[in-house]
Amino acid sequence: MAQQERGKRSRRSILEAAARVFDERGYDAASTNEILARTGLTRGSLYHHFPSKQAIALALVEAHGEALRPPERPVRLQSVIDLTLEFARRLQSDPLLRASVRLTIEQSSFDCPPRTTYDQSFEAILALLQEADRHQEVLPGVDVQEAASTIVGSFTGLQTMSQAYSGRADLLERIGIFWKLLLPGIATPGLIGHLRTTLPDD
Repeated sequence: MAQQERGKRSRRSILEAAARVFDERGYDAASTNEILARTGLTRGSLYHHFPSKQAIALALVEAHGEALRPPERPVRLQSVIDLTLEFARRLQSDPLLRASVRLTIEQSSFDCPPRTTYDQSFEAILALLQEADRHQEVLPGVDVQEAASTIVGSFTGLQTMSQAYSGRADLLERIGIFWKLLLPGIATPGLIGHLRTTLPDD
């Protein structure tokens, strides 16, 4: 059991170190030597968990899905909003999530898997919008697939701009403004006044 626990810690250490290197340098400029230097592990330990740099990157992309667990809210549109806001907050501090986003966006030699982070995000948002539609929270005639695609694409662009201008310090504000502009086009009028575009106070 102790050996199994050490193995889990080693794997996590590799992923965290690799995430920081990928986030700072990008995939092509990152090296397993630098990743190893940040972990203090042996090369044999790294290859025990990951046979290549690409295998590490793939594991980070898969970890992206963990950040897409929707919060439980009575109003499903609020769940959609809070999912994007919570994801934005985690992007400000979580190196694994930041690395997975950069690996997806960046043009590099890394071959993203067929089910990319865009697909994961689209599926999570679409499922919530479909529930919102069934609960009559969405305006008649709104195509929820188009709405989901627009939300994912807009979030991607906004987080890229936020990273460039403020290191993502203003990302939550940008996402809140986005929702204020989008909600009149998708939410039923009586619901808009009851929806938050900021995270609740802890």
